[in-house]
Amino acid sequence: MSDVAVATDALIPEFARAPKQLLIGGKWKAAESGETLVTENPATEEEITTIARAGKADVEAAVSAARAAFETPSWNRMNPHDRTRLLNRIAATIEANADEIARLETLDNGMPLTVARHMVNAAVRQFEYFAGWPSKITGAVQPTDASFFNYTLREPLGVCGQIIPWNAPLLMAAWKLAPALACGNTVVMKPAEQTSLSVLRIAGLMLEAGLPDGVVNILTGLGPEVGEAIVTNPGIDKIAFTGSTRVGKEILRKSVDSLKKVTLELGGKSPNVLFEDGDLDSALFFSTMGYCSLSGQVCVAGSRIFVQESIYDQVAERLVAMAQGQKLGDPTAATTTMGPLISRQQFSRVNDYVSIGLSEGATLLTGGQRSGERGYFHQPTIFTNTNPEMRIVREEIFGPVAVLIPFKDENDAVFNGNATDYGLGAAVWTRDVSRAHRVARSLQAGTVWVNTYGDGDPTMPFGGYKQSGHGRENGSEVIDAYTQTKAVFVRM
Repeated sequence: MSDVAVATDALIPEFARAPKQLLIGGKWKAAESGETLVTENPATEEEITTIARAGKADVEAAVSAARAAFETPSWNRMNPHDRTRLLNRIAATIEANADEIARLETLDNGMPLTVARHMVNAAVRQFEYFAGWPSKITGAVQPTDASFFNYTLREPLGVCGQIIPWNAPLLMAAWKLAPALACGNTVVMKPAEQTSLSVLRIAGLMLEAGLPDGVVNILTGLGPEVGEAIVTNPGIDKIAFTGSTRVGKEILRKSVDSLKKVTLELGGKSPNVLFEDGDLDSALFFSTMGYCSLSGQVCVAGSRIFVQESIYDQVAERLVAMAQGQKLGDPTAATTTMGPLISRQQFSRVNDYVSIGLSEGATLLTGGQRSGERGYFHQPTIFTNTNPEMRIVREEIFGPVAVLIPFKDENDAVFNGNATDYGLGAAVWTRDVSRAHRVARSLQAGTVWVNTYGDGDPTMPFGGYKQSGHGRENGSEVIDAYTQTKAVFVRM
């Protein structure tokens, strides 16, 4: 681990320098209250710019604009091939501005620029994949007697409220916007107040690509103000939320009165299971990335690393060395592998969990400290000698903190891997093909990786078991989440 030295904010995109407004009905507007919030660079703790602080009145205006756009024939009756061309233009426009968007993401979020560039590429692929869907969303003719002609239609839901987190804002925006638009819905989106810049930028680019006014509306602000107003607004037909399990449960409770459709992608405490016959070099690399990527601020972080007893000491030694070899520093530097945590609040949360782990009797193998004097950098941290009742084993920390847990055999690994309220991700490392399939089937998780960790593809559904959420993002399953079925009976 290197001491952190953060360069001044060189090459800041011009877009980041001016105060930011809300996008409502295709126009950039100040918040009705005139209030703003500061967004800061977590690597330097310096102010970048201000963003508008939306409130209930702004939500109502955005919902009205989204409803008007949804009911406009040029949008709701758009030829599916035209919709495909529009989504492809959006993808191309984002790709043409990839370097600027990546720098915005790094500036606002703190992720290494190399990672941000990957995120932009993934966002482009997201729009390209869903561009193929408008002409494939079909109904069916149902068999009946000759006096009837019965068929079904798949129709959009209407106005969708989308609330995204700060850990990967651009990609999370693409995950939600692309399928919603492919299905013909309109959107009111709230990005996280800590990381709104890249989302605001791609919203402007979407307008440049020809997206009709009001189809996508962006409201920046605080969760208890904007998020709650979106969830409770009767003019919104669906909520799609990515964030903590605690907030997801509250959203589900508040959606009951209007019976909104709700999809929730929530937290995790993912088991990463290393068997003695696995490719150890690859397993160690991906296991390190599994809890250090995005500084551990990942819902599927492999924060519980289960290691077969015969290789436990060797794995512990090598994981410590790999943790200590991470390069923390200026996120724009090519050699940086870990950026800062998102905020002072998140930094304090991670530090608190380190203290909790020590107070509960766990052994700290490495890390547990701040790195450098400026920015919210936290060393990769590994605990051992834990038990299943410890909070660092049970609770999502959302930082670069992992626990090493020995196991005896396959049954032991599966039993303890499933001993969690969460079920978002899991992984298994083995050369035994039969074991790989048995364990993948037995682990209670929405995604199971075999001999890899964290890979994704827009063709594959993503979501959780248990308290990790409801519904799925991506793949064909998300089309169901953004459409509804109408039955039509015609008497001949």
